[in-house]
Amino acid sequence: MTHSAPGKTVTGSGAVRYSDTALSGIYEISKIVTSPASLRVMLNNVVSVMSSFLDMRLATLMLLNKEGDPEIKVAASTDHIMDANEEADLPMAVIDRIVATQTPLVVQNVATYPLFKGWKRLGNVGPAEVQMFIGVPIRVDSKVVGTLATERVWENRMDYRVDHDVRFLTMVANLVGQALKLHRVVAEDRERLITEQHRLQKALSSGGAKSAGPADLRQTGILGSSPVMQRLLKTARTVARSNSTVLLRGESGTGKELFARAIHELSARKGKPFVKLNCAALPETMLESELFGHEKGSFTGALSQRLGRFEIANGGTLFLDEIGEISPAFQAKLLRVLQEGEFERVGGNRTIKVDVRLIGATNRNLEEAVTKGEFRSDLYYRISVVPLLLPPLRERTGDIPQLANAFLKRFNDENHRSMTFSPSAVEVLMKCYFPGNVRELENCVRRTATLAHHEMIEPNDFACANDQCLSATLWKGSGPRSQLLPVLDLRTVRGAAAPVAPTVAAAESPPPEAAMAEPASACGGAPASLAQAGPAQAGPAQAGPVSATQPTEKDRLVQAMETSGWVQAKAARILGLTPRQIGYALKKHGVDIKRF
Repeated sequence: MTHSAPGKTVTGSGAVRYSDTALSGIYEISKIVTSPASLRVMLNNVVSVMSSFLDMRLATLMLLNKEGDPEIKVAASTDHIMDANEEADLPMAVIDRIVATQTPLVVQNVATYPLFKGWKRLGNVGPAEVQMFIGVPIRVDSKVVGTLATERVWENRMDYRVDHDVRFLTMVANLVGQALKLHRVVAEDRERLITEQHRLQKALSSGGAKSAGPADLRQTGILGSSPVMQRLLKTARTVARSNSTVLLRGESGTGKELFARAIHELSARKGKPFVKLNCAALPETMLESELFGHEKGSFTGALSQRLGRFEIANGGTLFLDEIGEISPAFQAKLLRVLQEGEFERVGGNRTIKVDVRLIGATNRNLEEAVTKGEFRSDLYYRISVVPLLLPPLRERTGDIPQLANAFLKRFNDENHRSMTFSPSAVEVLMKCYFPGNVRELENCVRRTATLAHHEMIEPNDFACANDQCLSATLWKGSGPRSQLLPVLDLRTVRGAAAPVAPTVAAAESPPPEAAMAEPASACGGAPASLAQAGPAQAGPAQAGPVSATQPTEKDRLVQAMETSGWVQAKAARILGLTPRQIGYALKKHGVDIKRF
């Protein structure tokens, strides 16, 4: 054992040996928490490694439920006389102290610490020995979800480095917290799969599936009567009749998962499982096990055989979200399954054949990724047999009232309210840019309904009316549909203080399909183009055609700042923008503000 003997200080070569041992322990624990295994098995293995590597007489890991009560407890001990599972219960007052303070608790002598009064292990040492306790919190994000604690026994003196043990336990607690978060994600995914299977079985037992049609699409949660959505829904119904691989393209929040489910429900596979997996949420090692399954004993913690998502989805549809995020090494494995319809489980040698329809989804530019060598071209052609481009919300603004009212109805049902939108409030929503698309619209509706003071939502209830909407920070990109700053047009000024009305340069106007894509404002009420912004308040506009040699956007911005004496508020009024947009533009173009 490389830890210092009782009563000895960890110094010199002893400190080096301790550090090496602790590093080896962290290495072994990291392998445990990243291996696919049940949560309890993983936690048992963690405490076993802790107790054996650092000579901890008792190592206890406690997870709490949402109410703060113990839910899972695992323990390990180097004392062969002691039953760790029976005698490892810590006083709840100690656990509550660690959870409440969210900081480690170090007790050099538990016999003199009041929170340990009545502990069954108190005094279970020799006359010349001292019981010492260290406990640290286990966090998932910023919330404490459990504790990790150890008990040591020292003789005579305790002149050792306690901070070594605290650091080691904190690192282990961080690893456990991350593993617990991942287990929860996988558990929620499996729960949704089971719920979906039960729903399909119930639908089949109650008379079979209904005929495919528009009503089926509405049941999947897809709303929209705009021409672009009607064309897309018609295409989805056509695609559903075949078994071709579908690739859903579009920005985040456009409803790719809903369309994948709709295609499955309208296909001949509707009575079979619809299985989904987010490829970006799992590391490559766990992704392989999740998709292909594994055999018993194929790796540490593989205590039983496990079916993969391909086997579970046999005969049905497998939806792989964020398929563009998988690593190049795994792309080759996925390509074989899609081409041959067969694979082997992790650790197995038996070839398994499956009949699965694949629907992929991504918001990445896969063509660019193929060009850069980040995505295999053969896999790209295999998954992009039928590509469907889902339009962003700004390209179907006519659907915003229907979507907003549906989200508000859902909010009312959940909170027993009867809120409605005023006509002017709906107009505010239709003028918003919504970089986050339908997902952001739903969040906007819920936030506004939560903070509204009356049952009728008015324009002043929106965050943008109070200059508190931060969506403008998402206006990125070089295309005309997602510019941070609308096009500026400052013409020749008659007089130093004469304001200039904004307009859109003909050469920089958006293409025809973007005319519907850019409503009057981005979320927050800011004009999406200066042609839609009103004239400057300080004076009339200058008429006339746009010069072919007009200045650049940065030149126009600098000219407005110079005209206003480098006062951002005045420059904003000249351009018909808000001071916040002027600030964004100055930062975007790297313009240094002159101070006088």
